[in-house]
Amino acid sequence: MDPRIIALYDDFVHSHFDRRLFLDKAADIVGGMAAAMAVLPMLQSNYAKASVVAVDDPRLVTKRVTFAGATGAVKAYLTRPKAVGPQAGILVVHQNRGLNPHIEDVARRLAAEGYAALAVDFLSPAGGTPTDEDQAMKLFTTIDYSQAIANAKAAASWLRSRPNGNGRVGAIGFCWGGGIVNELAARDPQLNAAVVFYGAPPATALIGAIKAPLLLNYADPKIDTRIGALVPPFVEALKAAGVNYSLYFYEGANHAFNDDTQSARYDAKAAAAAWERSLAFFKAHLD
Repeated sequence: MDPRIIALYDDFVHSHFDRRLFLDKAADIVGGMAAAMAVLPMLQSNYAKASVVAVDDPRLVTKRVTFAGATGAVKAYLTRPKAVGPQAGILVVHQNRGLNPHIEDVARRLAAEGYAALAVDFLSPAGGTPTDEDQAMKLFTTIDYSQAIANAKAAASWLRSRPNGNGRVGAIGFCWGGGIVNELAARDPQLNAAVVFYGAPPATALIGAIKAPLLLNYADPKIDTRIGALVPPFVEALKAAGVNYSLYFYEGANHAFNDDTQSARYDAKAAAAAWERSLAFFKAHLD
């Protein structure tokens, strides 16, 4: 797909949320409205593909829960191994589409590896994630970022308090969620491990407070120029603060390369490598 189309869609999902504007500009690139309409489904999420680990996988126990957050009751999706024994907890933070089937599947993938995974619905203050993806993205304009970070801290505390936990908690986030995980690492000194997929850095003044080791997975900065431009100063600040981090760029990969429900941007090779590194990282710091 023409990278200009992907860049237009990135602008659509992060700033103006105007589908007609996206289609008009895309039509100028691909040669007409019909062609623009044809590429749109390849950029949107197809949640029929969100089943790497089945919803009813017999190895897992899964349920909807709520916990007390900074904004009141916060909804979440909890999945864990059926096997009895202490389990580390992992907070899963979604992108700016809310708690959708793809993120729930990511949580189940982690549960299948032996963790209690809590995928939080950060749109809870707005009533929860709607089924319509465009509506969910628009709702993000109503979410207070500082309150979202406070809800992430509350979620990490909730995971630590679980009676069958092993006392260790990590976090993983994607895009908007990657930014939340970066912020959480700077604000929760008890966090044991943080995995970030193409998320914005925290404020520079906070970086020195990071105690958790970081695994940073980023798209090719020549392609994802918006986030790519933020990474070098972030890395310099991490070095200056003596933070334990590992950084990987995935050559040729677009922003959102891990999302297998988006055919235009999903990169199977990059996603597999980043996921393998993420699991190894959690095993080293949480098990």
